[in-house]
Amino acid sequence: MDLFIFQQINQFVFKWLWLDTFAIFFAKYFGYILVILLVLFLFKNFKKYWQMVVSALLAAILARLVIVEIIRYFLPRARPFVENSINVLINHSQESAFPSGHASFFFAIATIVYFYNKKAGIFFFLASFLIGLARVFSGIHWPSDILIGALVGILSAHLLIRILKKFAFLNNFL
Repeated sequence: MDLFIFQQINQFVFKWLWLDTFAIFFAKYFGYILVILLVLFLFKNFKKYWQMVVSALLAAILARLVIVEIIRYFLPRARPFVENSINVLINHSQESAFPSGHASFFFAIATIVYFYNKKAGIFFFLASFLIGLARVFSGIHWPSDILIGALVGILSAHLLIRILKKFAFLNNFL
């Protein structure tokens, strides 16, 4: 199933230059824009949003640098371009693909933002989805890498929220 979905998405690589350009932009660069947008909340209202920004970054770091790395250590998985002859838009190392570090990082941020600001959170979730889809399209992740990475990010954010609430660090949450 993973291979089938991957092929359905990846088959359009090198067909239209504009689509390849958008995919490269979302897969490699759009994440930087999301982080900048997150930090811009501080300029909008520092007192209201500083906890959101710090919590989002902590959740993203927990997801990407702790949980994803533990999973990759015990369940290594080759990237699509390693095992198959496929269309690849982006050069990438051959390190384990499962789960997606990008998906875990950005879905963790999106989850925290959603708890503070529903409209902005929906935008961050949509942007995270587009990043994940672009990484599949570009040939560097399997769809299940993105799905599990998204779940890791969302669950990491929920875990962090529970921990911070328990110790009363988040007075503005819910």
